[in-house]
Amino acid sequence: MTNKATSFIAKSTVKAADIEHRRKISFNIGKYLSVVPQGKAQFSQLAIARERAKNVKWRAIEHLDQHLETFEKQITSRGAKVIWAEDAQQALNEIGKICKEKNCKTLVKSKSMVTEEIHLNKYLEEHGIESVETDLGEYIQQLDGEAPYHIVTPAMHKSKEDVARLFADKLGVPNGLTPEELTQVARINLREKYINAEVGVTGANFIIADIGAIAVTENEGNARLSCAFPKTHIVVVGIEKMIPSLNDLSLFWPLLSTYGTGQKVTVYNTVCAGPRQANEADGPEEMYVILLDNGRTNLLANPLTREALFCIRCGACLNACPVYKNIGGHSYETAYSGPIGSVITPHLKTMHEYKHLSYASSLCGNCTEVCPVRINLHELLLENRHESVVQGESSLSERIAWKAWKTASLSRAMMNMGNGKLKNKIVNKIFKAWTAQRTELDFSAKTFNEMWKERNKN
Repeated sequence: MTNKATSFIAKSTVKAADIEHRRKISFNIGKYLSVVPQGKAQFSQLAIARERAKNVKWRAIEHLDQHLETFEKQITSRGAKVIWAEDAQQALNEIGKICKEKNCKTLVKSKSMVTEEIHLNKYLEEHGIESVETDLGEYIQQLDGEAPYHIVTPAMHKSKEDVARLFADKLGVPNGLTPEELTQVARINLREKYINAEVGVTGANFIIADIGAIAVTENEGNARLSCAFPKTHIVVVGIEKMIPSLNDLSLFWPLLSTYGTGQKVTVYNTVCAGPRQANEADGPEEMYVILLDNGRTNLLANPLTREALFCIRCGACLNACPVYKNIGGHSYETAYSGPIGSVITPHLKTMHEYKHLSYASSLCGNCTEVCPVRINLHELLLENRHESVVQGESSLSERIAWKAWKTASLSRAMMNMGNGKLKNKIVNKIFKAWTAQRTELDFSAKTFNEMWKERNKN
């Protein structure tokens, strides 16, 4: 067992037994789930909308190389600079180079899971640059020294009382402030950062090929401020966020908001197509777009797992997953948690270190059911398990156990050998790895074959 797997089991075991943690998660996820049906009501034919969205993403990914080249050509024609980064270190080096050129001391950053993926804040801190998270949830997590807990709601595991205590401890404000008062405290602190920051960093919910632009959707306006106030705007985005046309946003924005937060559409929806133009009054003087691979082409090269690149990061599969709701986001120790994280992380990183995530699933299929672009997540989890075995990641004891199980299952004589008590002893006491995280198996006293023969012996 790898260190990551051992750590995952330890953390998930603790969290699963933490009743207060599970209460907070159930409460907060329940708030989202209660309003999702209202968002769905805007679609006259929801199933067709989801199927169409899946087809659009299929076309985008199948022709990704062409779309990326079109995007680069279009956005650079308006003065933006496109940087191709094969891995996290290349992306960090490029950001560091830009910050050095701009003599950057303070950087404002809107919520971006891809910057969490490359650990941008840690890199900037090591280079003496203040990186300030401007999304309220991310700001809370940064104050607490924690990674985001959820793709959409970074501080989902915290109650309003937890946040009030954190603000009192870190910012010196009175304890017991209301959520409105806490928001006002954050707003006052962050507005000064927007004004003084030399560089702003955002992610992108979508890359738009035909017009050469990035689209950002949010509820607080921090991303819009991060890309408009500083003189330099850096976009860090995974290459899989591609959609072919601006017209596709009319489908994807409502789907993203409905399945992410239950809204018909989010409050702020912004399209950035380059730095400030000659006839424009505001916007950054320079714009850089860093197109990040970082393992995504591993998924792209595999026709069986390529479908995972359709993901629009709505977080619906996390909210639906019984495993996630019990063990929480931090147990995964990855930027992307829940079902989608379990599918893509072994390919973005290594199967050796992260194959265990594909086994952290009940395979109930609820993640597939709620996915707005109809990714077959539970089937991809099974495919990951298969690939890990093919790549030789299974242990000798595991291979022997499954070989014995297969041999016995294919032999009626062996299946009928012994009674239920003997079988229980063999499986539950000898193959202890099976019952370490599961309830013990309980075989019937007689097999169906034996009972059938007794019933029909005359």
